Amino acid sequence: MIGELLATGVGAVLITLFGIIAGLFLMGIDRICAARMQMRQGPPLTQPFTDIRKLLCKDSVVPANAIPSLFNAAPIVAFASAVTVLFYLPLGSILPVGTPLPIIGEYGDLILIMYLLTVPALAMVAGGFASGSPYASVGAQREMVTMIAYEFPLAIAIVAIAWRLAVAGLVMPFSVNTIAAHPIWTEVGPAGIIGCILLLIVLAWVTPAELSRIPCDTPEAETELCGGLLVEYSGRNLALFSLSMAAKLVAMAGLAVLLFFPWNLSPVLGLSGIMGAGVDLLFFLLKVIVVMFFSVSLVRVVMARFRINTVVSLYWGWLTTIGLIGMFLIILDGSFLFGGCLS
Repeated sequence: MIGELLATGVGAVLITLFGIIAGLFLMGIDRICAARMQMRQGPPLTQPFTDIRKLLCKDSVVPANAIPSLFNAAPIVAFASAVTVLFYLPLGSILPVGTPLPIIGEYGDLILIMYLLTVPALAMVAGGFASGSPYASVGAQREMVTMIAYEFPLAIAIVAIAWRLAVAGLVMPFSVNTIAAHPIWTEVGPAGIIGCILLLIVLAWVTPAELSRIPCDTPEAETELCGGLLVEYSGRNLALFSLSMAAKLVAMAGLAVLLFFPWNLSPVLGLSGIMGAGVDLLFFLLKVIVVMFFSVSLVRVVMARFRINTVVSLYWGWLTTIGLIGMFLIILDGSFLFGGCLS
């Protein structure tokens, strides 16, 4: 029992460090890619690390009319929940199994991941309202509206894929290990492939909203709300929010990799053991970078910030419709018409 606890603790620390470092590097790569596409020099790759170090060296200022306990607890909850998501996502061929403890055990599934992804946003909302700032209150209201808008398309994409795996006869279709071992592309026919492409588009558009990036950064909107939700945060509290966004960036890109690109490179190269795990981890990071580029960097360069009503129309209207069409095609693919078998 002590050995299991120790292994779990060490694994949690390593995954946390990996999430922080990888997330900050991804943020640096995102800035460089955006700068290059805009014909700018851009900051160095290590700029996010410098920003975090400077924030950690500063004191956190609590507004006079804030609720101190809630104001200070919000960034901690946001960071903890964002990091916890990484405990349940496969990192290359390193699967979240091997211990009976829920922290990195096999009890987590996509439903839990969806729940954990909402917690950082809820923590930011609570912190915004607790700050007592009118700018933060408006940002918190926008964050709630945005969150309600993008959660439904995200749920459609996840449920559709899990349903198709269940129709294929796989047990525990919501399990990340099941999805990692059975790529959805190998379980569907022509109609299902089209449906999966539509669901991939939906997930790609959900990502910037989950991360509060342009064009869906209306809750912060520096030019309108002076930072919105985070206008009153500084020092270590702001650093924790930044770290939570870094970890969430890895989590969202990792979720896309899990659902649509779960293949590893070690079987192709005939590698195993530590060498194979290392190659798969590097390949996982490469896939995460590609996903981040197309769903975050490219989008925020070519598009301007949406108004809040446009965000709602986009996710409840267009993306929900696209997601439902994709789900319908996957359902048809599982029917006798496309050679599947409904159960």
